[in-house]
Amino acid sequence: MSTAKKFGARYGRTVKNKFAKIEAMQKKKYDCPTCGYKSSKRLAVGIWICKKCGSKFTSRAYHVAKFPVLKSKKEEEL
Repeated sequence: MSTAKKFGARYGRTVKNKFAKIEAMQKKKYDCPTCGYKSSKRLAVGIWICKKCGSKFTSRAYHVAKFPVLKSKKEEEL
């Protein structure tokens, strides 16, 4: 079931299709750049966290780019 069906007959087909595509991308699990497992989930806009190793990294708003920016342990403490 598409998540865009919650809007019913409002907003039009094109907008709902775009919304469903973006929401599916952001809820999908991605590969962690640190450990390599498919366990990274979106924490906030552009902030991702690996559920396995606990590393936080930044990337695109709705999906993980090929080369995300990793935060060091010292930056997380500040």
